[in-house]
Amino acid sequence: MNKLAIIFISAILSTSCKETQPNPDRFKSGTFEIPEGEGYSKTIIIRQDSIQIEKYENDIDTLSISWKNNFNYTLKMLHPKSVIDEEPIHVKITSITENSYKFEAVIGHSNYIQKGTLHKISN
Repeated sequence: MNKLAIIFISAILSTSCKETQPNPDRFKSGTFEIPEGEGYSKTIIIRQDSIQIEKYENDIDTLSISWKNNFNYTLKMLHPKSVIDEEPIHVKITSITENSYKFEAVIGHSNYIQKGTLHKISN
């Protein structure tokens, strides 16, 4: 009886310790899309190393991206066009699926939180 209890407890512990969410590292490079809606125009994002290029409407912006950990990063415009563009954008990943994540973004030290979903479309 004791052996059966030990086996049962070991099985529960070994399955409960596994990571339940996919590895977020796959979102650090590749091509992504933020669909139109949720306060966004359709935006195509290309990430490579520490650079992020955003294409939306008739504009293209280049930003530096600095990852604090797998769930938080900061974006900074390389060529700001306005005072607000000079502020860093702090992004927090709030949930992950296999090919997308939901995020919350804050510009500078404002209290306004912009929420959205980013979908990975290619490596």
